[in-house]
Amino acid sequence: MVVAAGYGFALVRHGFSARDQPSSLEKLLARTTRDLAIPRAAKEQTNPWGNPAPPEAVAAGRVHWADHCAACHANDGSGNTLIGQNLYPKAPDMRLPATQNLTDAELYYIIVNGVRLTGMPAWGAAGVGKEDENWHLVSFIRHLPRITPGELDEMKGLNPKTEADRAEEQQEEEFLKGGSPSENPPGDTHHH
Repeated sequence: MVVAAGYGFALVRHGFSARDQPSSLEKLLARTTRDLAIPRAAKEQTNPWGNPAPPEAVAAGRVHWADHCAACHANDGSGNTLIGQNLYPKAPDMRLPATQNLTDAELYYIIVNGVRLTGMPAWGAAGVGKEDENWHLVSFIRHLPRITPGELDEMKGLNPKTEADRAEEQQEEEFLKGGSPSENPPGDTHHH
């Protein structure tokens, strides 16, 4: 009781900030809650692609990851992105044991249902083929610790781009072809 009161006092004095790292107590509570929240039936599912999955399942997961997941989790699964590092808790490094030690069924459940009080949304599994997409993601997550530089290069081309990104690429292409560098478009505040 005294420890809880002391922790509460320290938390209130320090304030709440998404820049902080979760305390050990918060991590323990979050993991325990997540583990308890996954129903037994969900934990007993098996990945239809097997483990390890065939290359085509991993490749399909890689394409989906680059387009939908990399904004928060990074192409390499490190979570080292502007969004991922500014979430609370921060996006996990998916290559580490905290994620890799989860079962395929637990990973699938998290993808489909999300994790409350974090930035991980529920992507659901509604619709024909969605179940396969989610199992492909599980297969790719399993592959993350062994991702190759070639796969990372391929993924860069699959990441979503804004209009400003496309305009900047076009300017760079024109410059490399011998054209003159054009001025930044109005309102563009992006600098290298």
